[in-house]
Amino acid sequence: MFSRNGKQRLNDVFEIGLYAICAVCFVYFTKRGIYSKSFQAALIVSVLLLIRGLVKWTRTALFPSLRFSILLFITLAMLLANLFGLYGVIPHLDKIEHLLSGVILSFVGLLVLRKAIRNQEVSRIPSRIGVWFALFFSVAMAGCWEIYEFATDRLFGLNSQNGSLTDTMTDIICGTAGATGTFFYLAAKARRHPFSILNPEPSPETPKTPR
Repeated sequence: MFSRNGKQRLNDVFEIGLYAICAVCFVYFTKRGIYSKSFQAALIVSVLLLIRGLVKWTRTALFPSLRFSILLFITLAMLLANLFGLYGVIPHLDKIEHLLSGVILSFVGLLVLRKAIRNQEVSRIPSRIGVWFALFFSVAMAGCWEIYEFATDRLFGLNSQNGSLTDTMTDIICGTAGATGTFFYLAAKARRHPFSILNPEPSPETPKTPR
């Protein structure tokens, strides 16, 4: 098994790989005069840099699972689907993205709770609280996203939901499925280490205290 630092190094390699691919694509598509694709490559780099900026600004450390999930989502949704135009090639790619978003939002919910615990200097909160909070946070955000899509479709004449209740409910179900899978993963981890998942990690600028 990889250590936490080892997992973060793998994430570093993953992120550097995305930068490299986007740089090559930017040069290639610019030379070919396909500027829309050049813009998409630049947009991916901008999103990666924005995430790094937010992490530094909020002094919040992304734990390895969350960071990997975000990088994987960017790879699927922005690199493969948009830049390489594989939406029609990879079956049910949209549903895969919603499934992964459920995972990401579960980890984000856990991160929010960790941040609150650290700010309030609360100690020894049972991990099962974090497990359930992560699940409910993710499912709620999946619903909020569909409300947003419904509102923009109505206000601006878009077709994000394909005018279909089935599409909306399938998206929510996929997001909930991802959140449920993460729930069982976190529950298993909490069972092994009762206080592990709510143990706030030091911010990127805060050195770890030697033990």
